[in-house]
Amino acid sequence: MEETSAAHLLVIGAGPGGYAAAFLAADLGLQVTLIDQEKNPGGVCLFRGCIPSKALLHAAKIITHAKDAKELGIEFGSPKIDLDKVRGWKNSVVLKLTSGLGQLCTMRKIRFIQGKAEFLDPRAVKIEKAEGGSERISFDHAVLATGSKPVSLPFAPLSKRIMDSTSALDIENIPQKLLVIGGGYIGLELATVYNALGSKTSVVELTPNLLPGIDSDLVDILKKRLFRSFENILLNTKVVKVGEKAQGVSVTFEGPDKKSSTQDFEKVLVAVGRKPYCKDLGLEHTGVKITQEGFVQVNEKRQSADPGIYAIGDIAGQPMLAHKASHEGMAAVRAIVSGKDGFYPKAIPAVVFTDPEIAWCGLTEKEAKEQGRDIKVLKFPWAASGRAVTLNRIDGLTKVVADSKSGRVLGVAMVGDGCAELISEGVLAVEMGSVADDLALSIHPHPTLSETVMEAAEIFSGQSTHFYKPKG
Repeated sequence: MEETSAAHLLVIGAGPGGYAAAFLAADLGLQVTLIDQEKNPGGVCLFRGCIPSKALLHAAKIITHAKDAKELGIEFGSPKIDLDKVRGWKNSVVLKLTSGLGQLCTMRKIRFIQGKAEFLDPRAVKIEKAEGGSERISFDHAVLATGSKPVSLPFAPLSKRIMDSTSALDIENIPQKLLVIGGGYIGLELATVYNALGSKTSVVELTPNLLPGIDSDLVDILKKRLFRSFENILLNTKVVKVGEKAQGVSVTFEGPDKKSSTQDFEKVLVAVGRKPYCKDLGLEHTGVKITQEGFVQVNEKRQSADPGIYAIGDIAGQPMLAHKASHEGMAAVRAIVSGKDGFYPKAIPAVVFTDPEIAWCGLTEKEAKEQGRDIKVLKFPWAASGRAVTLNRIDGLTKVVADSKSGRVLGVAMVGDGCAELISEGVLAVEMGSVADDLALSIHPHPTLSETVMEAAEIFSGQSTHFYKPKG
């Protein structure tokens, strides 16, 4: 016989958005039920995305830095890679974090159910439990946080030799020759991992540049290093056919000249984007509306067209970022509790964890110009940074986009080794309505890469200590 229960708040999906919403709701005194198909909270980010990929990228970075040390007069032998240990370490990171979240659920007295949810009507769902059996749960409010999944190519079905971003993280072996289809951030991050581990890596991208939509000043610096380390980078090139062979995969390309060519690879990784996971949820039994892009339509409170159901994270629109989902989840809960809160960020940071990294927040130079704003673009090259020189990593740039009259910081962008840890200062500047002089007059420790933000801001007034730009 089917069980029945009730909850003040039902959260479907226990990724960074879902568990952040559930935790805050429980802290505010609501009775919370959290549903996910995994045995612990974490979602795609912790189980199959952000965390395992960054663990592998750290391993790749160690290998790359060891190779680069030769230029400093320190030479190591070729790395001996034990894939079982690499996988084991990566999996241990995931287990540690997800089991910790499970403990936090218990401590907060949140009811966690491993299973799949489907709406029966606007105020009830049916849960098919992983352990067997089903349960009908009625609720006052629900938060949808089901995330996204990789986009597949119809002519390249997944197999042992054709991977997506999920299976690529398993690293079953190090292919001698790897093709990555897609030059976006997921493709380039995974290409960085496999290349460092020893694969001869090629990337093919349909558009004229890598990382479409990202500031070309930043991408150009990354591209110089990738062209040196990758086997090949094919831009403005379409993949028209993928076929498995006895010993690999045959791929046919159509270049910008419309001429076709075919190459063989041991493995292919398809990384052409992600799409929101809205199917098989029974949303047709609710008042929830889906946009043409496949996202749940929400207002500033993250409330859907059905007033008792909220949506956050990847299914609620771009950007598909874990930290955006977390803040959306908390905003949705505050709106449910108070009826007043909303999600109004001025700067959502984004990071591409390649080598060098790329990070930005607020308005880009292109966006500011498209909005017709009168701006000053302040650029400080890392070649003028004492810390970057000591690290032998001068392949970097810090940019500040500021209003030309008031000096208000509209956006910050950077490329360089470790810049993911620097962008938060830019987020704070944009959110607080800081002006360039606020950054320039804030004393930064020397020698650090953080000084590049200060010195870029100094340029607004026409002078930067370590970078000379003639007037006129």
